[in-house]
Amino acid sequence: MILSEHALILAIAIPLLAGFTTPLISRLGGKIRNLWVIGSLIISLICVSYQFFEVMAKGVQAYSLGATIPSLTSPDGLPIRIILEADAMNGLIAFIALLVALLATVYSWKFISEREEKFYPLLLLLTAGILGMAFTGDFFTLFVFVEITSISLAALISFFRRGESFEAAFKYMVLSATGALFLLFGVGLLYGQYGLLNMAAIANEISINYSFLDGAALALLVASLLLKSGSVPVHWWRPDVYQEAPAPVIVLSLLSSLAGLYVLFRIAFSVFGLVLTPTLGWVIVALGAGSILVGVLMALPQNNLKRLIAYVAVAEIGYAMLGIGAGLTQMPSLNGFGFAALSGGIFHMVNDLLNLGLLLLVAGAIYYSTGERDINRLGGLARHSRSLTFLFLVGMLAVSGIPPLNGFASKLLIYESVFFFNPLLSIIGILGSIIILAVFVKVFAFVFLGPPAKKPAKIPFSMILPMLVLAFIILFLGLFPHLVLESLIVPASESLINPSQWIGGVL
Repeated sequence: MILSEHALILAIAIPLLAGFTTPLISRLGGKIRNLWVIGSLIISLICVSYQFFEVMAKGVQAYSLGATIPSLTSPDGLPIRIILEADAMNGLIAFIALLVALLATVYSWKFISEREEKFYPLLLLLTAGILGMAFTGDFFTLFVFVEITSISLAALISFFRRGESFEAAFKYMVLSATGALFLLFGVGLLYGQYGLLNMAAIANEISINYSFLDGAALALLVASLLLKSGSVPVHWWRPDVYQEAPAPVIVLSLLSSLAGLYVLFRIAFSVFGLVLTPTLGWVIVALGAGSILVGVLMALPQNNLKRLIAYVAVAEIGYAMLGIGAGLTQMPSLNGFGFAALSGGIFHMVNDLLNLGLLLLVAGAIYYSTGERDINRLGGLARHSRSLTFLFLVGMLAVSGIPPLNGFASKLLIYESVFFFNPLLSIIGILGSIIILAVFVKVFAFVFLGPPAKKPAKIPFSMILPMLVLAFIILFLGLFPHLVLESLIVPASESLINPSQWIGGVL
């Protein structure tokens, strides 16, 4: 009964509570602490999974904090309570984010050997913040959860406590504070007009009384969330963060960027979707194409493996923006190509997290075993670690969009659909994938082939296992894309393109 009524809030509250209690649990020993952290994430994953099945069976679900009946979001007809909302889109985002966070935690057991008592509380707080961003139904709690993710991630970025890591964390905090200011101003404009913070209630008012101030608020919100996602032209924090942060922390920063991108599209489609002109969609498309070009061109000269992956991540987020932005240009009524582009973009958001996550964990394992990040000082790792070689091959081929891996399925859907909007967009996307493949072929040759530069240390199984799980999911999604599209991606797309249904489900 508790799970059925309160699964949505428990999914966020459990890692949040575990984050504050982990320092006390750590006094009982490292193994007990690890079980505590893993157990809290697993319980949260169960809650998210249960809520996701409820959404697929019954439609949009709302949870009102402090109400005698959790589904009562508008007491006396006024939507004044803090609410959470679950649908097919944010349920998918929350599930994949929790799964990857769980794998990153297992990976961290051996990788993070110093100051562990500070690492896991921050990891849990960051996970709770990401889940809050996914499920929030009002702008006030959105701002709170964005701040939680920013502060906890900045602390994790500086984990190694070097001058370079402090610099990267400072840059990220400056950017996050700027984005939070934009977010606060945008929310203030909406609250000043309507006296509301509930997203669905504001969407209902905007559909009737859209004004210039609403457009200004949307511009501020979009700018804030683009800063969070790390696309061009605000991508400059990614290379420094990826270069200096531990590998599992970088994977968590991917989760934060994914959550920021989701919130951007939730606001655009669901809150403003009934009054949007194609302008915002084309802006997102242009920024996506720019992200692809800048990302792949800047990746070419890089010798630091994690910095190289950072620029590839900038390019990869461009593909998702390309597809979803093309769909956004068709709102409020999408045609077949617009819906296909939107579905391809959402599919690629999930694939980005899996593919880049695998590559980053492989890069972390290489650093763990050799102590090197410069690809020019590495070589011959294929002679000592066949499993790491296989995992890197899976990751590089998936990111490059090579069949039969998941990256090919989502990129092909994007290529085919955006071609009908502008053929140049498909050319940019295909050219970007070719350059990404060329970049990783060079990395593979330098790192894994040739005579061994040094004998690497043995990689613990607790680090190998999460990478194997990611590789299996990547292969599964690539071999059975239609199954994934029909059961997960299409329902997520439909939840975005029907703002009236979403408003009614929440209110």
